Amino acid sequence: MIRVVIAEDQAMVLGALAALLEIEGDIDVIGRARDGEEALALCMRERPDVLLTDIEMPKMTGLEVAAAVKRAALPTRVIILTTFARGGYLRRALDAGASGYLLKDSPAEQLANAVRRVKLGGRVIDPELAAEAWGEPDPLTDRERQVLRMAGEGQSSADIAAALNLSEGTVRNYLSEAINKLGAANRVEAARIARDKGWL
Repeated sequence: MIRVVIAEDQAMVLGALAALLEIEGDIDVIGRARDGEEALALCMRERPDVLLTDIEMPKMTGLEVAAAVKRAALPTRVIILTTFARGGYLRRALDAGASGYLLKDSPAEQLANAVRRVKLGGRVIDPELAAEAWGEPDPLTDRERQVLRMAGEGQSSADIAAALNLSEGTVRNYLSEAINKLGAANRVEAARIARDKGWL
């Protein structure tokens, strides 16, 4: 049996994914998580063969969970299942150690086959996305990305500085660098550009 944990913050989608996989005779869904921290805790405790995770989740993103699984040298292989059909996200997922990247509108049978292939050591990636991922490189550093994401959510420089234990001047410098790199007029436009390209 292939032991699978599913991480998805939308309850209906989580239930549907579990039901889809549980009708397969060789797949056992051993855990369900509603946020990234819960997903990582389940992986540490249960050491599943495969973690199927969304990107955007509370507490930790799917990409952060994938990176943590890799750092912990767990036997778990990660498949990102998302609505984000953007090369930048795929590239970051692969850098984080993910073995698969599927879109939520993929055919249902593709999901079970992806779990099987990844369990056997293979990779499953949407071919069109794969081509796009190796196009324009992500110019942002991790810290610029973090600060820009928070600014894009409407947080002030003071809020960001307090949350990240940085000075306001340092936060403004990171934002200025990100805005310049993206050729944006301001922090809001910079966040939009980065999000559209899958870099946030």
